Amino acid sequence: MSADPVHDFLGGLRELPVLPAVVLELIDSLAQAQVTMGELAQKIAHDQALAAKTLRLANSTFYGMPRQVSAISEAATILGLRTLRSVATAAGLVGGLTPGACAGFDFQSFWRHGIATALCARLIARARAMDEEAAFTLGLLHDIGRLALVTRYPQAYAQVLARQHATDEATLDAERGVLGLDHAAAGAVMARHWRFAPEVAQAIALHHDPPLDGQPGLIDVVHVADCMAHALDLAQLEHDAVPSLSLAAWHRLALQQTECLDLFGEVERQHEAVCQALLT
Repeated sequence: MSADPVHDFLGGLRELPVLPAVVLELIDSLAQAQVTMGELAQKIAHDQALAAKTLRLANSTFYGMPRQVSAISEAATILGLRTLRSVATAAGLVGGLTPGACAGFDFQSFWRHGIATALCARLIARARAMDEEAAFTLGLLHDIGRLALVTRYPQAYAQVLARQHATDEATLDAERGVLGLDHAAAGAVMARHWRFAPEVAQAIALHHDPPLDGQPGLIDVVHVADCMAHALDLAQLEHDAVPSLSLAAWHRLALQQTECLDLFGEVERQHEAVCQALLT
């Protein structure tokens, strides 16, 4: 690794995962109030692979559609604009990003954890009257820096994983020790490279380090959801560990024990349906 790991990482942007243009547009539209249902449905329908996976998720038991739908326009009418956008974004992210080969990195488990985090984030946001569809998308995106690091440095990241297995060291510490930067920093670089809205980029950059003070927000939601998803162990990883929980974020969200137990049960019920739709 070079003396400036971020500069070295930036120098290899062409080697990094490329998101389909339509997915970038969907994520960008999170901050746009003026997008219409017709425009959104048209963008999704024009990408056959994305449309097929979007319909598969929309028709899964997770969304409980009153009937099976076969067209994006029909799904749009039933689900509504914001839900359709989060469904299509999930389908595009999981279907559109493939990392380079890296010994020990489990791509399935990576997305199983991302889906679990997205589900937790959605329910926390709903409980606190925040934007639950944005929370869902951010939950899927929060670890995007790991895919970037795995693709940019496959051999070095294999060392990160081996170091974790040998020492039970936290992911961030192992990444910094081997690579000189962690996946939150790499995710922030990718978010800026993809020109995500500032609030999206910030949630990715700070998902392990939310602010110490301020009002509750989506950074808190994603941080707590990430910890919950690790605790639920839905990624099915042998060496999975729960990251350090920010007490500041936890206290800002003020989740009660009964709320947490209900959330855990609902996520466990929903998780396999979403994974089946997106990962098979």
